[in-house]
Amino acid sequence: MIELRSVHKRLGTRQILAGLDLEVPNGTNFVLMGPSGTGKSVTLKHVIGMMRPDQGTVRVDGQDVPSMDRAQLMALRKRMGYLFQNAALINWLTVFENVALPLREHGRLPKAELQDRVHEVLRLVGMDHAAAQYPPSISGGMRLRCGLARALVTKPEYVLYDEPNAGLDPIMSHQIHELIVEVRDSLGVTGLIVTHSRACALHCGDRIGILQEGRLALTGTADEVRHSNHPLAKAFLGGGSD
Repeated sequence: MIELRSVHKRLGTRQILAGLDLEVPNGTNFVLMGPSGTGKSVTLKHVIGMMRPDQGTVRVDGQDVPSMDRAQLMALRKRMGYLFQNAALINWLTVFENVALPLREHGRLPKAELQDRVHEVLRLVGMDHAAAQYPPSISGGMRLRCGLARALVTKPEYVLYDEPNAGLDPIMSHQIHELIVEVRDSLGVTGLIVTHSRACALHCGDRIGILQEGRLALTGTADEVRHSNHPLAKAFLGGGSD
């Protein structure tokens, strides 16, 4: 379980998080929405230990993330995958080499085992045929799929998704949403998803929270938030399909 309690974070003169409380039960997808600049990506960085709160607690399975030393953080990150916005692949590495990176960073696997694992996750996201291609030669949707494969290659218990369908057309977005749900259902992975997309939130989210002024203005199941009369619920989930 991911738990944030009374988390505050200031960056320069801006108060980004101001008492954020957030709970993501194991085996569920929690969608975090909100206007730009309200701390969605900053929240992800606290969960994975890239940032430390000025005040408050961040725990994963009861372990206090800010107090972890380097070795403990590395162990935590082995249990987490991170799908960066726009996939953030390295252009001079092949798709295979990009997906293999976390395995090579976190430990030494026999070559055959590493190859089998990389091809396994590429098949899961429908990208094994592109293993030898380079990121500039594939579409944005294909890059996102490769980014998801990289996030899954270490067999994580958690995946953090930062705008998983940004810049994609509706058809490709739907395919990414289907993959996120499959990852939860077939692999039992817990997801924390940052998105502006109504379709992503309603398709992927077991629970949805909407940030305002550094804390959750409302939270609930997808149906509860969708049918809420709160102005933010209407703004983010009140209509449209993108």
